[in-house]
Amino acid sequence: MGIPKNAGDDLSSIRDFLRFGVTLFESHGLFYGHGTSTAFEDASVLIAHALNLPLGAQAALIDPAFYDAKLLHHEKSAILALYNQRAIEKIPVPYITHKAYFCDLAFYVNHDVLIPRSPIAELIKDQCKPYYYGPEPSKVLDLCAGSGCIGISAACYFAQAEVTLSDISDKALAVAAKNVADYELDDRIHLVQSDLFEHIQGTFDIILTNPPYVDAEDLGDMPEEYHHEPEIALASGMLGLDHPLKILREAHRFLTDTGLLIMEVGNSAGHLASIFPDVDFHWVELHEGGHGVLAISQLELEALMPLLESRLSL
Repeated sequence: MGIPKNAGDDLSSIRDFLRFGVTLFESHGLFYGHGTSTAFEDASVLIAHALNLPLGAQAALIDPAFYDAKLLHHEKSAILALYNQRAIEKIPVPYITHKAYFCDLAFYVNHDVLIPRSPIAELIKDQCKPYYYGPEPSKVLDLCAGSGCIGISAACYFAQAEVTLSDISDKALAVAAKNVADYELDDRIHLVQSDLFEHIQGTFDIILTNPPYVDAEDLGDMPEEYHHEPEIALASGMLGLDHPLKILREAHRFLTDTGLLIMEVGNSAGHLASIFPDVDFHWVELHEGGHGVLAISQLELEALMPLLESRLSL
């Protein structure tokens, strides 16, 4: 059941709608994990989107100077329509506004791509130090690129690098192409349709990848908000490792001698450790939240190959 059309009759200001939104969202048991972390932030972003207002801290909060501004009837209706999508349909806010943030940059998103949230952002902002020790990166690959947020951010932080964005989904690449154009990076960023490394050519100094890694149990238990995202970008078999294991087996051929693979596997890190209890994987210590990000060099990947082949053939 949707929000009654007359729900805003007794509300007049932005402050009123903020309060109403928080109450509404909390009563519907929403999940916050797609760029916002509270009902208040969700309400603030949706109001700002409806009214074309600027947002402040972390692009999630309206300036309090606007709180007591009185709203027109059509503005109230616009806000309630957005609230309906969030509370009743449980659509994550970035899919409603078509805007998400990654590495402090704004990206266009729709239902064809995951909403950017990878902790790999922290590594990009640190230029992958101290894990990357080679020369200034000249070629970077964003594998399973989705919206392109990881690769585009890498292009911004590695100003001399040529970046390849790769994804199996043509629809995802269309979103990535829009974001590349928005940042006017067409001269340094190239898009390739590829099932993992299938159509990738050459070698790279750094491969960054947030592949599908959700296991069957986690996929079934996910809050409703996640089911608005493309399952092809989430699901990766019973253990969540179908894609990560293929990447581990093939990545060494696409890295320079000093190259580095940075791969997010999230909760499936435990499954990876259980398959290879004798391998001391380097899990990145993240200070801005998140977990399950692996950093492994080309030399380490080559050394791991015999074990990978023998263990995975069992």
